[in-house]
Amino acid sequence: MTSVYLHRALAHRSLTVHPVADVCFRTVLWLTTGQRRREWVAVHRKHHTFTDREGDPHSPRLLGFWRLQFLNAYYYAREAKNPETLETFAPDIKEDRLDRLVFSRGVAGLGVGTALLCLLLGPFAGLVAAGVHAVLYVLVLAPLINVLGHWRGTRNFENTAFNWRSLSWLTGGESLHNNHHAHPRAPKFSVRRWEFDPSWLVIRAFTAIRLVAVVGASVKLP
Repeated sequence: MTSVYLHRALAHRSLTVHPVADVCFRTVLWLTTGQRRREWVAVHRKHHTFTDREGDPHSPRLLGFWRLQFLNAYYYAREAKNPETLETFAPDIKEDRLDRLVFSRGVAGLGVGTALLCLLLGPFAGLVAAGVHAVLYVLVLAPLINVLGHWRGTRNFENTAFNWRSLSWLTGGESLHNNHHAHPRAPKFSVRRWEFDPSWLVIRAFTAIRLVAVVGASVKLP
């Protein structure tokens, strides 16, 4: 949901989301990450505005490879709490009643999500599943997208980001970072035949049942 909803639909407006799907996406994010959508959007848009130069909240070229890999969550949280960042980069994301009553309570969301896992899988398996998800999301995959995506890799376009085709299978296409920075509003991140964007398949499924509509145009290489 991070890639489809927070990133493509809200941050870059390449998708529009049906109100029913919007609530569902927000609920899943609340239960699995506890993130507030306005904060995520603001930090990401600031990253695009100051990519790999002074002002970028999470550039490995400014902060260092290993420092960002292990402390990415800290740098994100620090920037997300900056009122100026929220006002400047996410003025269109307004908090509604659901945000104020439910989705702003991230710790509660994670608690409910973990409790549901324990009910479904049993206490031990539920806690292990929640712990593995937290480690992968916070300490492994999310940092890798930024760290590797702005350090080394392959490029289709001239910018400071890089693609990692193999990693894109695990990150919902987010590791096709060079493609994305070249065309931020493109709803599909893959541009070559051997590049795979799993989130695009999810988007196609949602468009088929009219819960999502594609606004941005996909990019094709000449």
